[in-house]
Amino acid sequence: AMTETKRIFGEEPRLAYADKPMDALEGADALVIVTEWKAYNSPNWTALKAAMKEPVIFDGRNMYEPSLLVEEGIQYQGIGRQT
Repeated sequence: AMTETKRIFGEEPRLAYADKPMDALEGADALVIVTEWKAYNSPNWTALKAAMKEPVIFDGRNMYEPSLLVEEGIQYQGIGRQT
């Protein structure tokens, strides 16, 4: 998808591209999930928390179990899920 995004938007200074999913999280304020790609099925929660400023996930695909993330110390909101 990155090739197509670069074709459409080019080297837009407000966009940052990352070769690996964890690279995109470095210093991020939040993670927004909008795909069900296998690469995002089982993240390393410890590494995810260490990379982000604050571990917050907005899950538009409801891929993760909310209670697991709460146990991991991650703020989680499944879009469309009852909280």
